[in-house]
Amino acid sequence: MSPLLGPISEDLPLDAVTTGILGMLPTAGFAAMGFLALPLIRRMQPEHLLLASILMTTLGQVGRALGWTTSVFLAFTWIAMLGMGVVNVVIPPLLMKYFPDKTGLLPALHVTLLAVSTAVAAQAAIPLAGLYGWRFSIGIWAAISAAAAVPWLMVLAARGTAAQARKPPCSEVPAPRTSVIKPWRSPIGWGTALIFAGCSSNTFAAITWLPVVLVDRGMSPETAGFMLALYSILGLPVGLVVPLAVVRMPRPLPIAVLFVVTFAVGYGGILFAPITSASVWVAIAGLGQGAYSFAFTMINRRARTQTGSGALSGFAQGVGYTLASLGPFLFGLLHQPGDHWLPSFSMLGGWLMVFAVGALMINRPRVLEDALPAGAVRR
Repeated sequence: MSPLLGPISEDLPLDAVTTGILGMLPTAGFAAMGFLALPLIRRMQPEHLLLASILMTTLGQVGRALGWTTSVFLAFTWIAMLGMGVVNVVIPPLLMKYFPDKTGLLPALHVTLLAVSTAVAAQAAIPLAGLYGWRFSIGIWAAISAAAAVPWLMVLAARGTAAQARKPPCSEVPAPRTSVIKPWRSPIGWGTALIFAGCSSNTFAAITWLPVVLVDRGMSPETAGFMLALYSILGLPVGLVVPLAVVRMPRPLPIAVLFVVTFAVGYGGILFAPITSASVWVAIAGLGQGAYSFAFTMINRRARTQTGSGALSGFAQGVGYTLASLGPFLFGLLHQPGDHWLPSFSMLGGWLMVFAVGALMINRPRVLEDALPAGAVRR
């Protein structure tokens, strides 16, 4: 949506505060569902929860494309982000459930598809808006969300048929209660949360504000949209490589430090280098998105069971995205004419330090279930 802020503003008033709120909505939605998803997982099968979240995302995407006021536009964007937030939390335990022996390959594929879709949407935003307007440009992606529901409907239908065929007796003994794991009592839980806070604040601030920064420095809106696509697509190579590397490293702190350096160097070039070289610095900053892949991979690297993965995923994303929502919001508020965006990028530098601290906290090769003190896991 960020390449379309200009056309959208012609129909809906979007000042710096409103734009900052838009930038906050993804992380705020992900945070809210991070806290709520774990109780929901205990009451619903994760496949049912995932399907409901996909349909919720589709509704939000259609609604905001039709939004006739700024408030309605924000409300339906919030609904879409809540749906996506559930997907974020449920994916790691589902990967643990269906593919326990592929903790590197499947997270790599997951993050790779995120990078591809983000880049395609950013690159196509302006051309699609030129054809049929900005509402079509942001609403067309609801078709992809709706398509994502189809295979899960097939999975659930097949499971329902199999369950009917088994016809379990009425006297069947109920399953034992699932262990309650409390990740907030472990440094692994807090470290993973800080990793999500640090990487997400940087990633979502860039996705929201990068075109605005580049246009302010003299770039055309079309080229700035291409720069956002370039930034996004570079999540593809690192998304493929990082999970495969992390699963082979008992202590993956050096990988985390590398992402801090690439973000920092890229930001410096975007701020101070000639605008003609912007593609170089955007590309270097884009490689820092590997931090997001690192965060998702570490959930299943620091949990042994599906229950542990779900607990760590919900807590880390709930706390992490709550903190990260400040990044996109403060980025716009800290900017004043003539300051060259230096205060805004300095704030992101602080979040990079948060990311580094979190990576240090979970660097030791141990898992959540073993790291909790006595009494933190109740059966």
